[in-house]
Amino acid sequence: MNQEDYAPEHVPGAPGETGDDAVATRRDTDDAESSRASRSWWDRNADDYQREHGAFLGDDRFVWGPEGLDEADAALLGPTDSLKGKVVLEIGAGAAQCSRWLAAQGALPVALDLSHRQLQHALRIDGGTVPLVEADAGRLPFRDGSFDLACSAYGAVPFVADPVNVMREVHRVLRPGGRWVFSVTHPVRWAFPDEPGPEGLSVAASYFDRTPYVEQDAQGNAVYVEHHRTLGDRVRDVVAGGFRLLDLVEPEWPAWNSQEWGGWSPLRGNLIPGTAIFVCERADGA
Repeated sequence: MNQEDYAPEHVPGAPGETGDDAVATRRDTDDAESSRASRSWWDRNADDYQREHGAFLGDDRFVWGPEGLDEADAALLGPTDSLKGKVVLEIGAGAAQCSRWLAAQGALPVALDLSHRQLQHALRIDGGTVPLVEADAGRLPFRDGSFDLACSAYGAVPFVADPVNVMREVHRVLRPGGRWVFSVTHPVRWAFPDEPGPEGLSVAASYFDRTPYVEQDAQGNAVYVEHHRTLGDRVRDVVAGGFRLLDLVEPEWPAWNSQEWGGWSPLRGNLIPGTAIFVCERADGA
């Protein structure tokens, strides 16, 4: 769970909570506004986020979502012993916890994030052992075919107005046959209030309403933006970006996980999915 995975005190993908000075609404927003909002939001909130969730994330652990599904167990990027020597791009890396785990397996990760402050936390943890790049996921600053694998645990994809552009950029920088694995808030969650208790179990909005969730200041400027796509939309985005969908993983809430994280909780996690993980491969890599 990285850069743009979960906001402190509220969970992207589950409209209903705002910051102290922001008002929540649903309105259209473009890629430029979304990018500005994400960068400024994470620069402001990175410290609180790492302080509150750093223990769960660890310094060198690769978890795909609040359920706690660990890449060490899931092997969605491939068998762990196959990662050695692979050049991996992590998008929305935050403090680069996932990249640090990849490096420990012998991979050669590059951690990319939109937020300068989040990357400063990566430097705090390891002093710059993992290469860090500050950039937008929609404009990846790498040559074609630079990476063997790409991954993102709640980074970038839910927060951009044009996810197909991100898919195409990832496709461009991957080598033939490269795998792209990313997790997002499960689309069904958008129909439910962002509450961990019983009040969060009743449908409150249309699953088919794709109007972005926006938190804006008194001047109407977006300070936080998240975009909803249905499950079918996500699949079509993957295909339009040039990928073949290999698997769609919906982690179940494990018995050991007793934490609440925004709208996620054992109560809700045992009844409805919270995370969707898309395992993809460059379609021209066969």
